[in-house]
Amino acid sequence: MPVQFIGAIGTRGGSESRASHGPVIDKTYLGAITRVHEASGFDRVLIGYFSTAPDGFQIAAYAAQQTERLQFLIAHRPGFVSPTLAARQLATLDQFIDGRLAVHIISGGSDAEQQRDGDFLTKTERYARTDDYLDVVRKAWTETTPFDHDGPFYRVRQSYSAVRPVQHPHLPVYFGGSSDEAIEVAVRHADVYALWGETLDQTAETIARVRAAAARIGRDRPIGFSLSLRPVLARTEEEAWARADRILASAKARRGVASGAMPVHLFRNADGTVPNVGSQRLLDAAAGGRVRDKRLWTEIAALTGGSGNSTGLVGTAEQVAESLLDYYDLGIDTFLIRGFDPLEDAIEYGRDLIPLVRDAVASRDAT
Repeated sequence: MPVQFIGAIGTRGGSESRASHGPVIDKTYLGAITRVHEASGFDRVLIGYFSTAPDGFQIAAYAAQQTERLQFLIAHRPGFVSPTLAARQLATLDQFIDGRLAVHIISGGSDAEQQRDGDFLTKTERYARTDDYLDVVRKAWTETTPFDHDGPFYRVRQSYSAVRPVQHPHLPVYFGGSSDEAIEVAVRHADVYALWGETLDQTAETIARVRAAAARIGRDRPIGFSLSLRPVLARTEEEAWARADRILASAKARRGVASGAMPVHLFRNADGTVPNVGSQRLLDAAAGGRVRDKRLWTEIAALTGGSGNSTGLVGTAEQVAESLLDYYDLGIDTFLIRGFDPLEDAIEYGRDLIPLVRDAVASRDAT
């Protein structure tokens, strides 16, 4: 099966180990990192959603004008706009950028993060709302006559959208969340289920859970799987681990210093507890040691409390490609990779890593 690569873009640089500089919206930087991803052979780039961040729809609209081929994945949290409006917004943008849009649905892993935008539902309620929300969005994208909807969270009468996505039957839906209720919603709505960089055993377990849930509801179309990782590359394995040590030291020095790259407590509640299952699973992986499997690096995940995409693969490009292929063999067909030096690492991935993985996958498919 073909393999896809997703990167990540934003309006300024920065990471756990690198401070951001300049204005919150740096158009020059955004244009540069977007063009770098296209030139480096990425299929798509993620635009994240944080309660402190600029609007992802407008970032995508601007970035799309800097490129010709690159596709975009907008992170979107249900509940802050009506689903009929969201459907029209997404379809409109898909039209303007010639069918290069997908949406990554995130119900919200932290009560504190949600409450910054005025959402006080519990996590269970948020997933129930997402389920209802996506029912309406899908109808708005596909119904050819006005429709009614009566759900637990949304009611509409004679709703109809004159604008449809370029892509048929609708633009791709990615979905994140590792809890049982998240998976139940994902298999009803998602084209791609996205998980963070867990161990091989954890990943195999998650894939099995998703496939079992899909079978229980009689899902009649396959679901793809995306895995998020932070590759740390160098010419030799020793140099790669030395680089990882420098990244960790910088990240430790920056803990508690506001960088604007990612809110420190994005995946924690106000009382410091870790509410979402995905973060708990990353912390479980980190508890098993600094390195899991061949080269899964867990120390940034441990340092940040399992804050999202925070596990890495450390080694030469050939070694990291080998580890990515181990995940590919489990059923992962999309890799979301981003670096601790975002722009420079995207160039390096395109030059040294992505071609190795694509060639290996093509060779396996041919045989």
